[in-house]
Amino acid sequence: MPLSTKDDPAGDEARMRYRSKAVSEYYDPCGEAAKRSIRCLHRNQNEKDLCSAYFEAYRDCKKRWLDDLKEQKMKARRGE
Repeated sequence: MPLSTKDDPAGDEARMRYRSKAVSEYYDPCGEAAKRSIRCLHRNQNEKDLCSAYFEAYRDCKKRWLDDLKEQKMKARRGE
């Protein structure tokens, strides 16, 4: 079944929608923690046990960030 022009990800309409979308106000504040955990794996030949502190820091950061996003969305829905 062919894609409609609206659903075609390479179509003109999709490109126009992408160009006109608002810039996201969110970014991944935990990106640096993720990079550190990957660098640790590379330094230690993928020995995950040696990098557990880095993974835990990333998980904690991601959890705090996602909890904050949820709270912001709930406040927006309540009109605060």
